[in-house]
Amino acid sequence: MTQRKRLSDILANGQQESLRQAWDSTQAAEEFQPLPAGEYIARIEKGELFNAKAKGTAGYRLTFCVIEGEHEGRRFWPEFWLTAPALPMTKRDLGKLGVTSIDQLEGPLPEGIVCNVRLAVRKDDDGTERNRLRSFDVLRIEPPASDPFAPAVDAQAERDGEPQDGEGGEQ
Repeated sequence: MTQRKRLSDILANGQQESLRQAWDSTQAAEEFQPLPAGEYIARIEKGELFNAKAKGTAGYRLTFCVIEGEHEGRRFWPEFWLTAPALPMTKRDLGKLGVTSIDQLEGPLPEGIVCNVRLAVRKDDDGTERNRLRSFDVLRIEPPASDPFAPAVDAQAERDGEPQDGEGGEQ
């Protein structure tokens, strides 16, 4: 029989006491609840193809993150179904994001799409409450944040057409 690990087996020197203090002073998180019905300003983080767990129906799911207000940082995941009956609504909504062909669903969405979103709360047959996307409109496209680790660009040399370090030229 394998002996169970103890905290002292997995924590480095001094970490056990700081973890114990953090444990004692931390409040447990509340149960996850849907966002209240209403309007939100949210950025699309990604879009991805998926299959429904229950019946395997093909769909496309967006990940939205609220970027303003009391619920900033919260996420919600509307689903768009790729079935004949749902296709008119799916094409309408994904068309707002510039998705006009089925092949575009396999690639990433442009970064920085910010939308005004209207959410409702719906109750499933089992009593579970979920957010439901009622409507959304694209407000703007925000440029992606610059990468602080990207190599510096010499703007004058770039205008003059000179190669940058590592871009060729004589060695």
